[in-house]
Amino acid sequence: MDSLFDSAAEEATPQPLAVRMRPRTLDEVIGQRHLLGPGTPLRRLVESEAPMSLFLWGPPGTGKTTLAYVVSNVTKRRFVEISAVSAGVKEVRSAIDAARRELGMTGRQTVLFVDEVHRFNKAQQDALLPAVENRWVTFIGATTENPFFSVISPLLSRSLLLTLESLSDDDVRAVLRRAVSDPRGLGGRNTLAPEALDHLVRLAGGDARRSLTYLEAAALLADDITVEVVEKAVDKAAVRYDRQGDQHYDVISAFIKSMRGSDADAALHYLARMIEAGEDPRFIARRIVIFASEDVGLADPTCLQTAVAAAQAVQLIGLPEAQINLAHAVIHCATAPKSNAVVKAIGAAIDDVRKGLIGQVPGHLRDAHYPGAAKLGHGEGYKYPHDFEHGLVRQDYAPEQVRARRYYQPTRHGAEAPVAERWAKIRDFLRKS
Repeated sequence: MDSLFDSAAEEATPQPLAVRMRPRTLDEVIGQRHLLGPGTPLRRLVESEAPMSLFLWGPPGTGKTTLAYVVSNVTKRRFVEISAVSAGVKEVRSAIDAARRELGMTGRQTVLFVDEVHRFNKAQQDALLPAVENRWVTFIGATTENPFFSVISPLLSRSLLLTLESLSDDDVRAVLRRAVSDPRGLGGRNTLAPEALDHLVRLAGGDARRSLTYLEAAALLADDITVEVVEKAVDKAAVRYDRQGDQHYDVISAFIKSMRGSDADAALHYLARMIEAGEDPRFIARRIVIFASEDVGLADPTCLQTAVAAAQAVQLIGLPEAQINLAHAVIHCATAPKSNAVVKAIGAAIDDVRKGLIGQVPGHLRDAHYPGAAKLGHGEGYKYPHDFEHGLVRQDYAPEQVRARRYYQPTRHGAEAPVAERWAKIRDFLRKS
């Protein structure tokens, strides 16, 4: 009677699709090929009975929990999962004590998986050290944040650090197709239109768990899953956007030109379109960093700092939170005064070099540190600017062929205006004979 009741309860509340489709072996894992080949630490951990400590660092939905579960399942180790969000030192020590008892009485090892391990404070992380150092458990910590900033050094130094990558579009597509046909998933009871599959891939943003959650929601609404069904299930309109096609280039072009035209609202619109379409946020961040020097430059020197900080934030925390950092940088770039003097300056300099206007480095500027340099006259007559008033001294710096060339021609926009005034005075002083 109890077994029938338990069976009925389980049938009434089945596990989520993402849980049912969790791989059972390393060969079933999709993506992360750089971690799963012969001789890799994960393979050695599965094939060996020796305990090992690992940190799995990567964006959400890339398979950190899955890999820990597979290690436990394949090696027949006990699997104990602790969430750093809710657990404390007491729970950690209790899990370690239970693992020691199991090891002592039966010889069976335990995989202690700590999810969101970066949320543990120093005392909580310290509680893990004896188990890791004495190999009472196979410790696997999962984190979405850089462990070099969030994990104590003694724990990190005793563990291998494996970096997981966002799944590619093809990886997510394979995950979805398997879920549609696999008996553990939808078992072929639903059809998935190609356009709907593409839409789910875009929505997933490299997150396998998210893709399966959206697929499951759509499957509850209709047997034949179309784009319209997915839109209704997920409450997100399909953004017509092909990362390899015209939309990709058209939208990024409009994005850059809107920032250049100082229209922050338009730039934010195109940013939102790219994010919702699943564009790689690192690509967006790179374009903003380039823009900060190419179109703003010294008219607002802090713009590059904001852009670089946003790019680092994308790497550190990922989407969806990093969309705020990207928007921050976009608004700064769009509303900043504009100058293309930097890109014109380096472009003109490179053009002259390619034309052969190179010339010899003036003798007094050549390296004079190595033996024999003085005999060649290197460094002879060099005037050290710090020894002169205002840190300026007249001497030839450029090769003779380009001495009269003007590369940097600043604008009078924003913070570049005082730079322009100073540069004009410096140049006139240096070029006077």
